[in-house]
Amino acid sequence: AYTLFLSLAPSLPLQEDFVYHWKAITHYYIETSDDKAPVTDTNIPSHLEQMLDILTQEESERDSGETGPCMEYLLHHKILETLFTLGKADVRGTISVSLWLSPQKLIRLCGEILAAPTENEEIQFLCIVCAKLKQDPYLVNFFLEVSMMSIRCYHNRDASIFMLSSLSVSQDGRIVVKACEGLMLLVSLPEPAAAKCLTENTELCELLTDRLSAFYKALPMSMDPLDIETVESVNWGLDVYNMKDDAAIFTGKRALISFLSWLDYCDQLIKEAQKTAAAVLAKAVRERFFVAVMEPQLMQTSEVGILTSTALLNRIIRQVTSEALLQDMVYFLLGEEKGPETLASIAQNPLRHRLIEHCDHLSDEISIMTLRLFEHLIQKPNQHILHSLMLRSLEERNYLENKPQEEREPVENGQPHDFIDLEEDPLFGDDFSPENRLSSPDWLSNSPTHSPYHAKPDGKTEVHKIVNSFLCLVPDEAKSSSHVEGTGYDTYLRDAHRQFRDYCGICQRWDWRGTPKAMEKCDLDSPFFEGHFLKVLFDRMGRILDQPYDVNLHVTSVLSKLSLLPHPHMHEYLLDPYINLGPGCRSLFSVIVRVVGDLMLRIQRIPDFTPKLLLVRKRLLGLEPEGLNIDHMTLLEGVIVLEEFCKELAAIAFVKFHTSASTSP
Repeated sequence: AYTLFLSLAPSLPLQEDFVYHWKAITHYYIETSDDKAPVTDTNIPSHLEQMLDILTQEESERDSGETGPCMEYLLHHKILETLFTLGKADVRGTISVSLWLSPQKLIRLCGEILAAPTENEEIQFLCIVCAKLKQDPYLVNFFLEVSMMSIRCYHNRDASIFMLSSLSVSQDGRIVVKACEGLMLLVSLPEPAAAKCLTENTELCELLTDRLSAFYKALPMSMDPLDIETVESVNWGLDVYNMKDDAAIFTGKRALISFLSWLDYCDQLIKEAQKTAAAVLAKAVRERFFVAVMEPQLMQTSEVGILTSTALLNRIIRQVTSEALLQDMVYFLLGEEKGPETLASIAQNPLRHRLIEHCDHLSDEISIMTLRLFEHLIQKPNQHILHSLMLRSLEERNYLENKPQEEREPVENGQPHDFIDLEEDPLFGDDFSPENRLSSPDWLSNSPTHSPYHAKPDGKTEVHKIVNSFLCLVPDEAKSSSHVEGTGYDTYLRDAHRQFRDYCGICQRWDWRGTPKAMEKCDLDSPFFEGHFLKVLFDRMGRILDQPYDVNLHVTSVLSKLSLLPHPHMHEYLLDPYINLGPGCRSLFSVIVRVVGDLMLRIQRIPDFTPKLLLVRKRLLGLEPEGLNIDHMTLLEGVIVLEEFCKELAAIAFVKFHTSASTSP
């Protein structure tokens, strides 16, 4: 009857008609006695629809920016505030749902036409809606209830998300940024129902991953890894550029910045998202981008393709900061296995196996880039990285010699009777001269007498022996740092202290014991395998005298980062020269000992070895100009890296001992 009345009644001036509908609404609340009737069963929704139509008509008939009498009436009489108050008082929520019908109509209009003249106003309106929802997240439930009534859904898609996603591909960069900001506000809403709706009933996952994939596929097939690594840091909201200038720097820079910018947006969106929404979004990026797009590139056989894709992956690893996306990226790279690694199982995850093998690739460029990738990866705040690559292989400490107690030699002062001290070993005898030793009183005056890593009667002597074991590994004739100012052992102490502090900050929330697992609780009978990653690193370390200088720098850099880990098993396995290894087992120290033994044999066959070594060191430091080629250059450079690495390990061992001892109760 009401609809028939409207169709037959003569038309009124817009303002009178607007006031009529508003008074009809207020009159209902004044006169009605049936406050239990749903608002949807009354004429209120129709009156609100008419008021909205009047406002729309008034706006279309006036010049842009001019306020009409109906809008003035709405503002002067605070109609929106009154409706909000009525909605909050409506215990059944039906009026609130009805109130959102009109904004929904406007939302659906936004973004329907790309590059529309009203695009700026549309995005402002959508962002205001998102901001209101962020300010009062409970309001999203009214949107969701409308969706349940099949009024809010637009082709089974959330209207707000759909319209924002449409505007996010606008040609106007400012519109794109605003649309992306609106999406970020929506995903951060704490309401679980909203998170479920966003991830299950919208195309948000597809929007993020499809654009990420498209930007990645737009990259050149071949790019200089240095360009990828050094291109300026990209923030998604500040992606401004000059096509001409970018092309002049290197081909593909614009495409690379676009990809990194959208990656940054995905990362920040997932970081801000409600927890369950973040997990769904991160999984979508893993499946729809990493697995579907990146994995085939990383598994290819073309060396150029491998180098470019590995460099891009390295940049992605450096850039990702959100916990959820980092976790899914790590699972993509390393798998989710947690049990001990065996030699027979290393190929079960093809991508993990391929990446680790690339650390020992025939191409030095690929080896270096992959080593850099793992160096960045092990510094990310994710426990599974370190567990997968190292700790699961060391958990049972089965690298230690396992003899029944009755078969072991009697122990005196913490060592078996037949133990050969490194100070008495002919291989290192000359190097343990007083001038080559670390001065114990200077460095250990404040150290306690008990080491959490080495249960010896005299903690000071123990750390002194460990440090000197590394410092004296390289024989005198193979040392050159003492002849160049500023290259002493002490230069590594400051860096080791800073890096160890940073690692402790990353690892402090992980459940890592301060002392090694008790021997009686370890499965020492199980065969020891150092793990695929450490195997490749140890193999490369064993060839340090025959590898290019840059490769050696990256191998030792990764090993030093691992040595800094504040985990007792890593410390024991990588930094304790005095552990009794089981048959066929090797440690970092034992690998270096074999290298030194090989070096001493080679030195005897090279005339003027020490002067040549010093000249090479000075050239590497830029203290001497490049001149005639020097024989055995690779060997000489390898010796220099070996000496520096031993000094670095000594510094790390001391800093870790001193820090852990000073914090012990």
